[in-house]
Amino acid sequence: MGEQDRLREYRGKRDFGRTKEPQGRSAASGAEPRFVVQIHDASTMHFDFRLQVGDVLKSWSIPKGPSGDPQDKRLAVPTEDHPLEYEEFEGVIPQGEYGGGTVIVWDHGSYEPLSHDRKGRPVDFGESLERGHARFRLKGSKLHGEYALTRFRGGKDGDTEEAWLLVKAGGAAHGHGTPDPRRARSVSSGRTLAQVAAAAGEQ
Repeated sequence: MGEQDRLREYRGKRDFGRTKEPQGRSAASGAEPRFVVQIHDASTMHFDFRLQVGDVLKSWSIPKGPSGDPQDKRLAVPTEDHPLEYEEFEGVIPQGEYGGGTVIVWDHGSYEPLSHDRKGRPVDFGESLERGHARFRLKGSKLHGEYALTRFRGGKDGDTEEAWLLVKAGGAAHGHGTPDPRRARSVSSGRTLAQVAAAAGEQ
């Protein structure tokens, strides 16, 4: 499936004449795949967790946000694939548009796929997600170390809504869990959600 097909749902939900979100034109590049965590003050406040798989960002909505504490199990609900350029998106999506509200880039960086089969052989990362369990090492400004995404409900049959868990995979706790999203600052601009929203209102 080409990038155009994988982004059909993403593009179909947006009017690019109104929103400044990227349409998606870049080809994959770089030695290591990328990840981004955005805070999105939409109808409900949440974190968006995105991992580059090929030429798109596979995406999950995480209501409580990722945590550096292995004891925390975070619900992760899949959303549509996003273009690679979305890693850098920060701004205000107009009200009335899909996902209207303010977005900041809380963390981003690269990640190392760690998925393997029972014999210890590496498994393609996209394939591991299809199977419902993927391990990876995040190399961000705020998130570091091994994490795992595990599907615990739904799947290919589509009978029930798909849901996953994002968990820090072992080791000591890193940081202090998830920050207060309204006080958190962008790793790109240093601004809070309120500051990004205020700047957009002045334009």
